[in-house]
Amino acid sequence: MTSPPGVKTTEAMKALLPDFLACVHCGLCLENCPTYALLGQEMDSPRGRMYLMRAVAEGKANSTPSIALHLDACLGCRACETACPSGVRYGRVLEVAREHTGGSAGRASLGRVFAWLMSRHLAPYPRRLKSALYPVRLLERAGLRRGLELLSDGPGILAPIVRAWEMLPPARREAVRLPDSLPAMGEPRGKVALWLCCVTGVVMPQVVQASAMVLSRAGFDVIFPKGQVCCGALALHDGDGEGARRLARKNVALFSSLKVDAIVTDSAGCGAMMKEYGSLLADAPVFSGPAKRFSSRVRDISEFLAEVDMPQPQNELDARVTYHDACHLVHGQGISEQPRALLKTLPGIDMVEMNESDWCCGGAGAYNLRQPRLSRWLAERKVANILATGAEIVAAANPGCQLQIAAALRRAGRPLPVVHPVELVANAHGLLAPLGRASR
Repeated sequence: MTSPPGVKTTEAMKALLPDFLACVHCGLCLENCPTYALLGQEMDSPRGRMYLMRAVAEGKANSTPSIALHLDACLGCRACETACPSGVRYGRVLEVAREHTGGSAGRASLGRVFAWLMSRHLAPYPRRLKSALYPVRLLERAGLRRGLELLSDGPGILAPIVRAWEMLPPARREAVRLPDSLPAMGEPRGKVALWLCCVTGVVMPQVVQASAMVLSRAGFDVIFPKGQVCCGALALHDGDGEGARRLARKNVALFSSLKVDAIVTDSAGCGAMMKEYGSLLADAPVFSGPAKRFSSRVRDISEFLAEVDMPQPQNELDARVTYHDACHLVHGQGISEQPRALLKTLPGIDMVEMNESDWCCGGAGAYNLRQPRLSRWLAERKVANILATGAEIVAAANPGCQLQIAAALRRAGRPLPVVHPVELVANAHGLLAPLGRASR
């Protein structure tokens, strides 16, 4: 295929032509697309973006700033994949297209540049993230948090920084320290490696603690492999495909030497990414086979616990709980019933479904920095659905969702606890202190 003069494409984009041809333009994706619901424009729907990306792949158009902006506006929530009767791999197509357009770096928006900084140079590196949070926590202790939050909607250099700060939960007083390993409680049934999500470990270490203790309670020796690096999801979603592959190769090399029954993660985004290492590294001869084996061992913690018999919980929680489907769990991994079933086994839990539970909350990695208005609209829509349930606790299985929803509830003056389902499991088994609840 010869492109017109001045029009550039890549072999990676050309390789997506079968995916474009699989799309029959039926439109079933439209009503499931949050950005189309908000903006009402064809080019901000999955079908419209497929048209744009196909034009670039076929050499009929360059990846202009206008096209890049429509791709940037996409959440990458993959709800269109769930709705698609033709099985179009929209998420994979979008990632390749974003790599072709260079991601958010170099765009005019300061928020996009800050998102690039967060996605590629801070969030994937726990030590850097901890260092970056240190002055933030000092300002918080000085009582300046609320004053600076008022700047989050305004113009200027502080706005994206304050929006990132606004997402942070209040600092925890107690430190959470993990041992090198945790033995099974009772007779060992097997051995698992617990994946340590970069963001969860720094901002919500109690989730990691809960996951480790619940796995131990289920009868598994738990190890925390040293040397694991970021899964690469943030880099890939921001157009840095090579950076994502570099990180994936390091993780595959490390975990290939471990004799474990499963690689368990409590982060939906990490899990979706790691389950796709096989396709991400398919063109790497040395890593292709090991990457597929790596992916076959990855389990979300709710998925893993559904496959084993947990002991009976000893504590009654007495709480009304609603569950938010993290996009990369329900759409990326097809996991919806397992976390609900897990919660329903806990004594005293009154599970109440919210409307649009599988709609994106607007977190989507660094989306709230790149697209603050769209992100906030989606967060407010999610909060309205949560409050309509009368729930006292919100459960969500992804750190980005937890941070986004909790921040939106604080803005609405209804700071309900937003927790990972495994925290509730740990509470029910007496492994963690009971959760505090905001009044209705």
